[in-house]
Amino acid sequence: MTNAQNDIGCNCLALRQAARHISQLYDAHLSSTGLRTTQFSILMKLRKGGPQPISVLAKSMVMDRTTMGRAIGPLERDGLLKVEAGEDARTRNLVLTAAGRTRLKKAERKWAEAQTKFESSFGAAQAAELRETLNRLVTTTS
Repeated sequence: MTNAQNDIGCNCLALRQAARHISQLYDAHLSSTGLRTTQFSILMKLRKGGPQPISVLAKSMVMDRTTMGRAIGPLERDGLLKVEAGEDARTRNLVLTAAGRTRLKKAERKWAEAQTKFESSFGAAQAAELRETLNRLVTTTS
């Protein structure tokens, strides 16, 4: 990012611009699957972590529960996940469906293309370092 793109020296603006730029790349690759990057991430987290309460998944994705609710609506509508009763009357678990697993498998190929494109232009080592830095940022700031 050049200084002209973030000429006010704002960390938040720089991160948001970078996030939008990267999201556009991944969204373009995922578009043929009918998923957006956030939806892909939700399905991946459910596949890896199994059924989860909405609030737990939202926290792991650094999203508020309301935003998570809006994000899962289309996934539920399309049958890619379902919402089931949890351990008590207040808890609702998100569960990946067979249709969700199928769509995710197709989307993973497109995600890998986006990942390869990003790493080939930015550098694989730099991309790994960036992920490490961003993960550290998420876990150390509040």
